Amino acid sequence: MVVKNVCCIGAGYVGGPTCSVIAWKCPDIQVHVVDKSEMRIKQWNSDKLPIYEPDLEDVVRECRGRNLFFTNNIEAAIKAADLIFISVNTPTKTYGIGKGRAADLKHIEMCARTIAEVSEGNKIVVEKSTVPVRAAESITHILSANTKPGVSFQILSNPEFLAEGTAIDNLLNPDRVLIGGEESEAGAAAVAELTWIYNHWVPPERIITTSTWSSELSKLASNAFLAQRVSSINAISALCEATGADVTQVASAVGKDSRIGSKFLTASVGFGGSCFQKDLLNLVYIAECLNLPEVAMYWQQVTDMNVYQRTRFAKRIVECLFNTVADKSLAVFGFAFKKNTGDTRESPAKYVCSHLLEEGARLNIYDPKVEKIQIEHDLTCPTLTNEPERVKKLIEIFDDPYEAVRDAHAIVVLTEWDEFKKFDYKRMHEVMKKPAFVFDGRKILDHKALIKLGFHTETIGKRFTRNSLLRSSGEHFPAFAWTP
Repeated sequence: MVVKNVCCIGAGYVGGPTCSVIAWKCPDIQVHVVDKSEMRIKQWNSDKLPIYEPDLEDVVRECRGRNLFFTNNIEAAIKAADLIFISVNTPTKTYGIGKGRAADLKHIEMCARTIAEVSEGNKIVVEKSTVPVRAAESITHILSANTKPGVSFQILSNPEFLAEGTAIDNLLNPDRVLIGGEESEAGAAAVAELTWIYNHWVPPERIITTSTWSSELSKLASNAFLAQRVSSINAISALCEATGADVTQVASAVGKDSRIGSKFLTASVGFGGSCFQKDLLNLVYIAECLNLPEVAMYWQQVTDMNVYQRTRFAKRIVECLFNTVADKSLAVFGFAFKKNTGDTRESPAKYVCSHLLEEGARLNIYDPKVEKIQIEHDLTCPTLTNEPERVKKLIEIFDDPYEAVRDAHAIVVLTEWDEFKKFDYKRMHEVMKKPAFVFDGRKILDHKALIKLGFHTETIGKRFTRNSLLRSSGEHFPAFAWTP
């Protein structure tokens, strides 16, 4: 088989960018990205794409209508395809057995049944979504049980390793491309077909082929290891605040060890996004099901530490603001889970804001990419304890950060957007309530400069002595204020 037509089921954060790059780098291949959401497909065909990624718009604009198509005609795209990516959502289950840990595979199953029902000829089916180990086996069972005469399938695992905000660069210059397949002649042939696509721009030495099961577990393990590093340095940040050490200096010293390295050792308010928490919990559930309780407890602690970090930061804000934030206005800078994306899934900002809302704070929220409707939805969703109508009265979304800080008691930085470093904080200080506070949950601001301007400045993993603050600002804080 020579792959001439590719179909991707799912036009989200993985399917859209991945297939846009495939279309760009493989101009002889027709690529159809399909989704049941009419709204999402309309956005992909418009000037305002449904997701924000640097350089994505340029890639889509060059290929769309030439060999890249976004459509709701799922059945037609499946019939025409030689290779089909399954790139649908696999959220953590919110019901039944495995609730709160296991991956919900209902969308994967629906895709498999649709593929079996409408396919003609030979197809290569590639699971791109993050799935538990041996999910490909389930897809194989569904397809084989519903295969029509003259139709055959090969199932591959090709997990994505994209970081939101750098997805296009990750696709163009991947550390590795992982392809898992059945250990048979037919499986090897299918692996070779998918490898041929990536060979259009990825060096052969960066393409790794494994068994299907190893490929699936490698995805979960990679995210678990990265999340573990974040939780590890965040655990150290709490020790730094208690002892007077500086977590940035500690991380730098630790990162110089070639066995450890410096990446993912930046302390923060916590990790977020669609993958880390979900994959960790999935790994915990798999370990529990395989009767490996010690393994499950180990990985559960990584996500528990992340929850602790968010809660600890929110409590610190309340303590510093004289043990109450009721009816106080706080300017929140950033709501996305990281910079260069509008994605808010598992964003630490959502949970910190929820804690502050429970305490009665009024939040003036500014984020350069997250839509107002998304912020309101996240803070009023049923999974949070706050009453929706009460929350709506306590939050206000701003397009101008300088208006967001007017008469605010504090600035709370929850996303590491580069523009936050360039704001005129002297101008902001002038229009804020005094004493004015800054809580830097991402360690991106110039703290010495903020203190000189008169801000009471707090950050992760470091404390500033009370005397130096008093000398800088000339302000006096009550005895019950947080005083390291």
